[in-house]
This record gives sequence, structure tokens and C-alpha cells, in this order.
Amino acid sequence: MMKLEAEQKIFEIAGVKVGGIPGRDPTVLIGTIFYKKHRIVEDDRRGIFDEEKAEELIRLQEEFSDRTGNPSMLDVEGATSEALKRYLEFAADVTDEPLLLGGPTPEVRIEALKWAGEVGLTKRIVYNSLLPGCGKNELEAIRDAGVECAILLAYNVLDLTAAGRIKALQELLKTVGDYGVEKPILDTFVMDIPSLGAALQAISEAKSRWGLPAGCGPHNAIGLWRGLKKKMGVKARRPAVAAVNAVAAALGADFLLYGPIEEAPYVYPAVAMVDAAYAFPAMRGGLKLSREHPLFKIP
Repeated sequence: MMKLEAEQKIFEIAGVKVGGIPGRDPTVLIGTIFYKKHRIVEDDRRGIFDEEKAEELIRLQEEFSDRTGNPSMLDVEGATSEALKRYLEFAADVTDEPLLLGGPTPEVRIEALKWAGEVGLTKRIVYNSLLPGCGKNELEAIRDAGVECAILLAYNVLDLTAAGRIKALQELLKTVGDYGVEKPILDTFVMDIPSLGAALQAISEAKSRWGLPAGCGPHNAIGLWRGLKKKMGVKARRPAVAAVNAVAAALGADFLLYGPIEEAPYVYPAVAMVDAAYAFPAMRGGLKLSREHPLFKIP
């Protein structure tokens, strides 16, 4: 089991807890909706989409969260601020889950963030995400909106090692506390398969150093695996997606941005199995588990 030096912090966002001790605290799974080229989107500039299909996908994630005991959040992406606001408004009406607010540029995110503050959504918002060197305007927008939780992305193109990622996070942590980010959660930044190992190593190092919730988006490794379909066949993708998320969970990730929300039916069982396997020795070692833990939900 993972040995962690720092006391592990657990943050609660809109009723969902993230962070803690691997084995005791289940992995939070975060599916992405309205992503680039998502088939349910008809106009990605104005945010026109198939509402019935979008609700079905959100319910699908909720269903697998209930089945497995793995808590969930919803990553809402938008190409423009107009679209992002429309998507967030829809998602907030359909689900009670925390909502990640994501967009391609700070300008898109900031305008949507201001809107979220005006309509009283900020306690449900996780800002996705802050990078080293982020502008003061972005930080001030987070503070002014009253958002407490933001993802800090360990983006360091000059040093792609685990140590480079820790350095990037250290820089961000020095900055965000002055702007009301009381609940920072750490994303160790996966780009592709070669970067995955360093990202997973950085999770345990970050948790041990700061005790903060840490995780990543391991699906990026699959998305950029160019030879997957050609060399392994079209049926290889789903097992690969399930496996990469399961590996990250086994190595201590508190949360996983697992990719398109459609992938919930094979990611949730894989991660729940890992969480259940970790839980039994943790329980034998004296840790108390919730009856909602995957160990008790999936048998």
C-alpha cells in the first residue's frame, strides 16, 4: 500500500468528497461532455445540442456511480463562452454533481465563470484549470466569483519528469492561496503514453508532499496512441481505456478525468474493482470504510 508522509486532506465540493487515503476513499471519476467534435453538439459556437441525448449521458454516469460507489463529477467543456454558459446551465438543471468549468482559453473560461457567479453556481464549480504562469486576470476572476476549488495542472514542457511536474505544482500552490482557492486539486498532466509514467509517479509524490487530492487524465494517453486501431484493431480501444484508468487508480489517484462520458460503462467497473481490491487489506489494517464503498457495492 502507498506510504504517504503528509496528512491527507479531503475536500468536499457540492456533496462529493475527493482526496484521502487509497483503499479507504474511493476514486472520484469525472466524465467529459460537450467536448470537441462530440456528436451530440450541433453548433459548438452557440452551444446548440441534443438535450435528450445529453441528459441520457449524464444519467448514465450517475447510474454507474450508484452501482459502483465511485463518486462522480461532470467535466463541462465549451468552445466559446456563449456555448459554455449554455452547457453549464443545462448541466446544473439536470444533475447535482459538481461541475468542472473548462474551455480552450482563459477568456472563454473567465466570462463563463462570471456568469456562474451571477447565477449562484460557484459552490458547485471546479475551475478547470490553472497552469503555471496563469494571468492575474484569471486568478482575480476566480476570487471575485467566489470559487474555492480549482484544478492545478502540472504543465512543465521544459521538464517532463515527475520532478518537473512537482515544480510546476509548487509554483501554482504559492500563487493560488492569495486568490481564494481553498480547495486546490492537483492534475499531474498526461499528454501521451510516454508521459503517463511520470504523471503517475508525480501523484504519489504530490500526495506525500502536500496531502492534497491528486490525479490526472490518463485517457490522453489513449487519445494520442496513433497505432492503437491500426496495429491492435478497433476492439482494443475500450480495454485500453479501462486499463489505463485502472492503473492510475491502483497507483493512488484520488480522481480521474476518464475521458468522454460515453466511456462510463467500462471505466467505472474497472476502477471500482481496483478500489475494492485495495479496500480489503486497508480494512484489515484498521481503516473504517463507508458502506457505500465499492468493496460493498460491486460483489
